[in-house]
Amino acid sequence: MDKIRVRFAPSPTGPLHIGGARTALFNWLFARKNNGVMVLRIEDTDLERSTEESERNILRDLKWLGIDWDEGPGVGGPYAPYRQTERLEIYREYTERLLAEEKAYYCFCSEEEVEEERQRQLARGEMPRYSGKCRNLSRAEQERCRQEGRQAVVRFRVPSGEKVVVEDLVRGRVEFDSDGIGDFVLVKSDGLPTYNYACVLDDYQMKISHVLRGEEHLSNTPRQILLYQALGWEPPKFAHISLILAEDRSKMSKRKGDVAVEQYRDKGYLPEAVVNFLALLGWSPEGEEEIFLLDELVQRFDLNRVSRAPAVFDMKKLQWLNGHYIKNSPLERITELAVPYLQKAGYLAEELTPEEWEWVKMVVASVREYPSCISEIVEHVDVFFNDEFAFEEEGLKEILQQEQVPQVVEALFAALEDTTDLTPEAAKKILRNISKGLKLGGKKVFMPLRIALTGSSHGPELNELIAILGKERVVSRIKRSLALAGVAQ
Repeated sequence: MDKIRVRFAPSPTGPLHIGGARTALFNWLFARKNNGVMVLRIEDTDLERSTEESERNILRDLKWLGIDWDEGPGVGGPYAPYRQTERLEIYREYTERLLAEEKAYYCFCSEEEVEEERQRQLARGEMPRYSGKCRNLSRAEQERCRQEGRQAVVRFRVPSGEKVVVEDLVRGRVEFDSDGIGDFVLVKSDGLPTYNYACVLDDYQMKISHVLRGEEHLSNTPRQILLYQALGWEPPKFAHISLILAEDRSKMSKRKGDVAVEQYRDKGYLPEAVVNFLALLGWSPEGEEEIFLLDELVQRFDLNRVSRAPAVFDMKKLQWLNGHYIKNSPLERITELAVPYLQKAGYLAEELTPEEWEWVKMVVASVREYPSCISEIVEHVDVFFNDEFAFEEEGLKEILQQEQVPQVVEALFAALEDTTDLTPEAAKKILRNISKGLKLGGKKVFMPLRIALTGSSHGPELNELIAILGKERVVSRIKRSLALAGVAQ
């Protein structure tokens, strides 16, 4: 197995989880770094919970993150089909082989009987495992069970007294005692394979060389290795990536924050920020650098630098990364992403004219350094849309009552009247000339004008604000504020 082949195999029972996205990313980076193949396989044998909508959403979110696949749904490949429910005949063939070789057997114990046995073992302080009650049923006994209407599962006959060794590429050598495993189910009573069984058959058939997955699957690995041995196959190399913990170092859960990729997409996180953040959850590059685009991650990724320790989901770091990418992305793109949020908030109409679009770009350019995600942009734009504002603090009126204010306002109005193209650069020149011409410090000029235009002592750059509002609204706002402050005009 010379060529590196990895797989991401989600169950379409819900949205793409952050942990699943990180697993997909690490597989993708490992494949791309080593000129390997990325396989996407849909493990949809949980018929009650699997849905086509969940599958579509998972594929959509993988593509949104920039994670593509060389084989799988929508692409095809030499080992199709890539949905487990379409591979049932393959599983049946191997089940018949294992039964014929007496490496598996029919078990007629009901779920209730198995659970009762489990509870008795727990009460005795024993590790719960199937006792092997049906291990040696004769054909006649099996037939009698069927005539009684008992449903059968197929169990794997776990060899006793063996050490199962996992040479994990992340966690090192891990040993398991086969006597602590118990005969596990391969095929459920409805004829569908279990996870441990189907993934072994699929990984072998699809020539998967490396299985990179979450740490929670480490306990499944000895069962899978035993299956490889029973079938006479060489197992792939395993690498179990550490868990992602919430900031309080507990398990991530919905009540502690967003856990699905789509939630971050819908809030306006950029895919490159999410990818950058996920890459740093459990993997550390050489050096101090933390900003990486996808192509750079491919070049830098190394399994040897994947940590055994749990990764902590640092929300502030994700927000910082996203803010960085918002500030450094093309303005046209950020505007396109921002418009739907502004429309939903009622600031913009559903259809924008070319002139309105250019105006919105100026608004976005003025405020995009503040939000940590695109949806937050609506919290910073009211100043551009609301002409009927109030003063944030009573003391601001006193600043408008300072003796130099009428001169400043008169000079601004005059300069605006003489200006044909009111750009941010032109506005900056006007403000500089007013300060110089009246021999006033910047604070004596800028602060009264800012308060008169916004009702606040802080906000976007004053020259940008003036250019965005335009002459008429600047004059109207200032006159209204001076009237509210009781300043004669």
